[in-house]
Amino acid sequence: MISAIGDRFAVHKFGVTVFETEDNEVPIDNWGLDDVVLARVRALTGTDPSIRKISYPRGAFEPFYNPKSRLLRDPGEDLPAIVRGITANANCERYLVVTRFKAQLPGTSLTVNGIGAYNRGLGSLVRHSHLFANISISLLDGRTYERIDRRMALLKATFADGMRLTEDPMTQLDNSLFPDPPATASGSAVLREKTRALVAAKLDLSLPAFLRDE
Repeated sequence: MISAIGDRFAVHKFGVTVFETEDNEVPIDNWGLDDVVLARVRALTGTDPSIRKISYPRGAFEPFYNPKSRLLRDPGEDLPAIVRGITANANCERYLVVTRFKAQLPGTSLTVNGIGAYNRGLGSLVRHSHLFANISISLLDGRTYERIDRRMALLKATFADGMRLTEDPMTQLDNSLFPDPPATASGSAVLREKTRALVAAKLDLSLPAFLRDE
């Protein structure tokens, strides 16, 4: 198992115009989000002893998250190539890889990056804050490093959540907890625990589709 989600927390502040938008990233190495991934995998597999966490050099996933070219991506920046590079001596049958991704807020053109919080509104009076956790799970063959397709199983697992008519209470964030300035995020124990809980909930929804044998 390889988790590459836990080293940074995105802080977005959206105003009426693009000129009022602020995007920041705060280091959160001490939050243990990658440990949350391992804990949820072990919990969902009955602490299977064959599952182990694979470490990797700091910055190994930087080419994946920030490729040099957005148009013609270097194959060496793709996930299979990066995983191959850090598992030369691992000899695993499969690799479960958990990463972050960028996504648009529903009904808007606003983009939020990975795991973090955003604050949006009109002026300083009518504003609301939310947490988000855009987490992607990939399963790679341990010999060929090709992706093992779990799209249909994942679609079934997440369908009910996608049909939610009310806002997920786990993503709601009181404005007083929104990190302003952004650098204060790493020191917030409440923000840390809320984020860890949201990540765990997201994983519990999606992981079973990747952990079952098919």
